[in-house]
Amino acid sequence: MTSTRNFAYAALLAFTALNLAPSLASAQESASGKFTLTHDVHWGNAAKVLAGDYEFSFDPDASAHMLRLSKISGTPAAYMLLVPVVERAETRDLSRLVLQSTPDGSYVSAMQLPESGMTLYFTVPTHPVAKQIARAATTTAALGQ
Repeated sequence: MTSTRNFAYAALLAFTALNLAPSLASAQESASGKFTLTHDVHWGNAAKVLAGDYEFSFDPDASAHMLRLSKISGTPAAYMLLVPVVERAETRDLSRLVLQSTPDGSYVSAMQLPESGMTLYFTVPTHPVAKQIARAATTTAALGQ
């Protein structure tokens, strides 16, 4: 009877440990590296990120998904950028920044990091001129013109 109770206790302990402890296999590794911007870009809601050489780091297990950029050429600069969406990436392509052109300039819409198994997505604002045109059309209609 004692051996059955000890076995049941050990089985319950092992089951609890396996289900409640964080799994090392499911944890993603931090991503870091270097890249060069050949021209100034907008990145999310941050001010313009100037052309130059940068180092970056991103910890997917942090409570707030923040990308850290540090300029390593020219005048030093540092940025902490909110990453609204992180998706798992299974591709074997090279790492790359995906830019979206707008009348306001280039915006970074994604950072693909296949070596780290993830893609980071950033917000690209809608074109502000379209909002101004819509507002002007509404104002003109309200004035009866």
